[in-house]
Amino acid sequence: MKIKFTNQLLLLPLTLLFAANVSGQLTGVYNGAWQFLGGDAGHTRASPHLNQITAENFADLEVAWHWRGDNFGTGVEFTFRSTPIHVDGILYTVVGQRRQVVAIDATSGETLWTFREPETMRYLRSPRTDFGKGVAYGDVNGRGVIYVTSPAFFLWALDAKTGRPLEDWGSETNIDSFSDSGVVYLIPHLVSDWPRWLEREGPYDPDHGIPRQLGMVTASAPPIVVNDTVVVLVGHEPSYDQTRIENVPGDIMGFDKRTGERLWKFHVIPRPGEFGHETWENDAWQYSGDMSTWAPAAADPDLGLVYLVTNASTVQSYTGHRPGHNLFGGSVLALDVETGERRWHFQIHHSDQWNYDIPTAPILMDLTVNGENIPALIQNTKQGLVFAFNRATGEPIWPIEERPVMQTQVPGNYTAATQPYPTRPEPLDPIVINGITEEFLLDYTPELKARAQEVLSEFEVGGLYVPALPYPHNNTYRNVVGCVGGLNIYHPPVADPTSGIMYASHRRGCSAPPFMEPTNGVDEERGLPGLSAEAWRGRERHTPTTGITVAAWAPGRNREFLPLIERLPVYKPLFQGLAAYDMNTGEKLWDIPIGETPENIRNHPLLQGVDTSATGGTGHSIQMVMGDLLIQTTEDLRGDAELNANGNPFLNARDLRTGEVLAQAEIPIPGQYGMMAYQHNERQYIVIQTGSVKRGQPGGLVSLRLP
Repeated sequence: MKIKFTNQLLLLPLTLLFAANVSGQLTGVYNGAWQFLGGDAGHTRASPHLNQITAENFADLEVAWHWRGDNFGTGVEFTFRSTPIHVDGILYTVVGQRRQVVAIDATSGETLWTFREPETMRYLRSPRTDFGKGVAYGDVNGRGVIYVTSPAFFLWALDAKTGRPLEDWGSETNIDSFSDSGVVYLIPHLVSDWPRWLEREGPYDPDHGIPRQLGMVTASAPPIVVNDTVVVLVGHEPSYDQTRIENVPGDIMGFDKRTGERLWKFHVIPRPGEFGHETWENDAWQYSGDMSTWAPAAADPDLGLVYLVTNASTVQSYTGHRPGHNLFGGSVLALDVETGERRWHFQIHHSDQWNYDIPTAPILMDLTVNGENIPALIQNTKQGLVFAFNRATGEPIWPIEERPVMQTQVPGNYTAATQPYPTRPEPLDPIVINGITEEFLLDYTPELKARAQEVLSEFEVGGLYVPALPYPHNNTYRNVVGCVGGLNIYHPPVADPTSGIMYASHRRGCSAPPFMEPTNGVDEERGLPGLSAEAWRGRERHTPTTGITVAAWAPGRNREFLPLIERLPVYKPLFQGLAAYDMNTGEKLWDIPIGETPENIRNHPLLQGVDTSATGGTGHSIQMVMGDLLIQTTEDLRGDAELNANGNPFLNARDLRTGEVLAQAEIPIPGQYGMMAYQHNERQYIVIQTGSVKRGQPGGLVSLRLP
């Protein structure tokens, strides 16, 4: 069955669609800049115009400077998630739990200025302090401005040359330690029309933020500047930390970049009379919250559109309290940056209960499909599915089918009857379609295959959308197992806008998804009060049950249940692969393992003499496009980085068409999350984000250039 497509068409002259960029790349990386988090506004993480560093001289790269982050608070020595931007010879980024803004000289690595928001109780209670991914840049009457959203949920506008908050910008915060200007107090804007806020009792303390019994809000990804609008993204506590079904909705807001005045707000959980409201059954919109935009955004300034991705509402693995498809959760959203109106959307998955929140920004580039020029949006997922749309209209480039999926066995729970599957391109890992079938069994030896079949005989095998069960359940339900094969925030995809090729790393994971352990809705460790205890015990009007209480599956820590065979999985492991797609045709060009097979697999007594090289290694593959090269390395935050004969990590220069390694350069510390490239004073630089526990090196930034 083909999907029934609903959207609002953006009616624009065809001449506007391609006016800005005949090369297929949006603004942001010309003249040596790296102006957006993902390089250009389309988040390709590519700078194809930089050609000073080539395959012939790549091995000559040397360290230009090493900027250390361990002086900016605990934890920075091994977590550095922020990709810097580069404008006019200065790099800008954030560092540490405080998300301190730093300006760094592009040539020497010298710290030019820093800015740190004064401490508040809101900051101390923020659930995502170390998830800061960067800053945004804008030009106001020829003056550079750095915009950043803090963990305490304030929007700051800083002079790019001095780091000082802008004068006559923003609003009063009523917090004594804050400056009088240069900041927008975001919470009042967020909750101004939220019924639960308007009905609250007692005074509001701006230092504390939203009262805990109402919810918790923060930011993870930076804002994005599109034309004259600063679009603010919203974050909440991760799904695995949530303790209640109530929270504040993460509405998306746009502010005037010149004054800080709020221009618009988009309700991510539709109110009565708004498009999508009917997808929240049993009045769940009244108390449901979260719906974050914690992954970065992309934009097309010429179309005047910003593209955002969302996660699900509060409490995943059980959705009986919020039946329905739950728009705009798990969706790609295209909003008009002047008005905040929805131009189009597509829901990647309905009623998420698998923590399948979309982890990466959309990739925007122009393609030629069957002879037609198309301004495209490409969306990667945790599942391993790749979706492609016309970014002006939202029409899928290739058909997307709604396919029946496994239904929940738990009374009172809700499962969508179907989920969307792209017919093209093929998934990053084909195991996600039908799960652990014969093709993917651990069949290195006949004995292992037989043992794997015996284990799986106790399970119903599914693909991506296998509903969770409580464990142990004493044979109350059929055991089920499903698989994912995509990517996550730690290894974002990249693309070459000059050729239309996309590169995405991926890893395989199969499990019998469980409910989270019971807490009866009360977070005993943090002492959170609330309505959630009552809500999880019944809420008969929302979650009618038949003898099994919802409280038995209230949120806590996740436990996955799938037996191993002497520490080996029952499926053929794929720890890390890197795939390339020609998005003009939707064809997968190549897919190669990245890294060395882990020692516990390579030297396993049951695998002696078996070729296990196709598994790849456990370190995430990190890459970007620079000139005519795919620059790639691996990290060791969660695994082992690839090391050369000297025992040191290295960068690969790969062929964009084949993936072949053309040259290598030694680096002092493994990469992490992302990298960027820029040119200043006629010299080209590569900057690697770094962080290493195992090697005892401080996290930060390493800059490379030719001698």
